[in-house]
Parts: sequence; structure tokens; C-alpha cells
Amino acid sequence: MQCLEMTTKRKIIGRLVPCRCFRGEEEIISVLDYSHCSLQQVPKEVFNFERTLEELYLDANQIEELPKQLFNCQALRKLSIPDNDLSNLPTTIASLVNLKELDISKNGVQEFPENIKCCKCLTIIEASVNPISKLPDGFTQLLNLTQLYLNDAFLEFLPANFGRLVKLRILELRENHLKTLPKVLLMNLPHLALCYPTSYFNEIHQ
Repeated sequence: MQCLEMTTKRKIIGRLVPCRCFRGEEEIISVLDYSHCSLQQVPKEVFNFERTLEELYLDANQIEELPKQLFNCQALRKLSIPDNDLSNLPTTIASLVNLKELDISKNGVQEFPENIKCCKCLTIIEASVNPISKLPDGFTQLLNLTQLYLNDAFLEFLPANFGRLVKLRILELRENHLKTLPKVLLMNLPHLALCYPTSYFNEIHQ
């Protein structure tokens, strides 16, 4: 806990939410920031707040995996873990049913689990700079998604029913291996801001 107290104490103090309970006055922590702490694993202290934690920042550490206990934090709305050493997202991410924002950019994640579809509240996913070659079909069930960032990945194609994501407003696909786009993507998403090098696409594909 030393790193948290020394480097991010100011961030935490301003975000404590006081709560008066019958057992006396308590403080409920809803936000924790462990960014730039040279961590190799998620601190165990995090799990003390699994009922109240809404935002967790683990940016720029050396974390290789996310422990099962983390996914008991079902109040979590934002999980930020960019610039770490993750190689996968565990299937237990499906437990985070209230998650709205997920940032896993600059890791080694190769794929999303199929049951990412259970995180139906997701509105923003930042997954740029990962060796992701494809998206699971379940990804297209994230119907509340408004922003998706997948720059500098290994994507070769998008799911054919990607156009189901009708709330999507920003889609970034720079530096991938894509050669075609599902035609339905452009037909169903007239307000989409699509960022990609036009030289990647030889055709618009049905």
C-alpha cells in the first residue's frame, strides 16, 4: 500500500465518499489509482472494497494477469489497465456486468473472450496496441458501445454483423491488416466517425 499512499494519495482523498452507517461513520472508497507504481500484480487491498469500488486505475505497471478476485468487484464501472504485460482477458470478465469503460491498450492481449458479450453496459473500449487478430461474434452483442479503439492491432476482418452496434460513434482501426469492411457497417451506422487509412481497403464487402 506504500506506493499508493506516496504517489497517488491526493487522487484518492478527493474521491472518498463519506457514509454514515448505524455502526458509526465509515468511508466508502469508490476510486483507486495505482498507476505508475511498478506493480507486478493487482494489490490485495483492492479486494477490500469489492462492494463499493467503481473505478480502478492500474496504468503503466508490469501486471501480467488479472486475478479472479478482481471480478468480484461487480460495482466496477471503469477498469483502466493500459501499458502492462497482460496476455489475455479472463472469461471471468463476464462478471463485471456494470462495467462501462475498459482500457487494455498497450498490452499483449491476443483476443477478447466470447463472453465479453455479458458486459452489456460497455460504452467505451480502448484496446489499441495489442496483437488482436479477430473479434468474437459475441462482441457484436455490446449494443451500448459508442467508442471502440483498435489501432495498431492485427485485425484481418470484422464480424459480418458488426453493423448491429448502432450506437457506435467512433471506430478507430489504423495500422491493422484489414482489407475489406462489411458493407452493413456503413449502411447501418450513418453517424459513425471511422478512422482508417483508405489504402487498406480494396473493396467494401457485403
